[in-house]
Amino acid sequence: MVVEEKRTRLFLHLKKWLEKAVRDYGMIVAVDRVLVGVSGGMDSMALLDLLNTPMIHVPQFSLTAVHIDPGFDPDGSGRGILARHLEAGGYDAVLEGSDIGPLSHSEYNRKNPCFLCSRLRRKRIFEIAAERSCNKIAFAHHRDDIIETLLINLFYGREISTMVPDQSIFGGTLHIIRPLAYIREGLVKRYAKERGFPVI
Repeated sequence: MVVEEKRTRLFLHLKKWLEKAVRDYGMIVAVDRVLVGVSGGMDSMALLDLLNTPMIHVPQFSLTAVHIDPGFDPDGSGRGILARHLEAGGYDAVLEGSDIGPLSHSEYNRKNPCFLCSRLRRKRIFEIAAERSCNKIAFAHHRDDIIETLLINLFYGREISTMVPDQSIFGGTLHIIRPLAYIREGLVKRYAKERGFPVI
């Protein structure tokens, strides 16, 4: 159900471009079960909020939020703030604590801590998707992320490649989708501030 306060010009603009990306790439079809990765940052909070409103040109689908706490915050206060926000919004959600962050940045792995942290969190998200029978995983990568990844790969990897809006994995049994693919980072941040999401 759309809350009236969401119907600002910015909300309508973002919804238009989100739905266009979903339609252009066939990201969501009827009866899809979508797992939304929620880090607690502004981008993922905005994506979850926008997907949790009725779509004009997108068929109905189910939505589950997932948060893997990397474990940098020993008392888990950030996870608690996010849990309260998701509960207040009526979301179906999975929130898990882990030691992925400290492990990735330990003596065990000094070379690529960010790579290992991301890989382990993503692995757990895939497992939760299977447990929840979700066939789509939505990440909050926006247009700027896609362009930056292209430039990083071009200059540092010497290849022309980037993230794609709809990526089939595991033989097509699972898709990673990026519904914010057409939207600039600045607009996503503005929307997050407009909605007053908690800072985690």
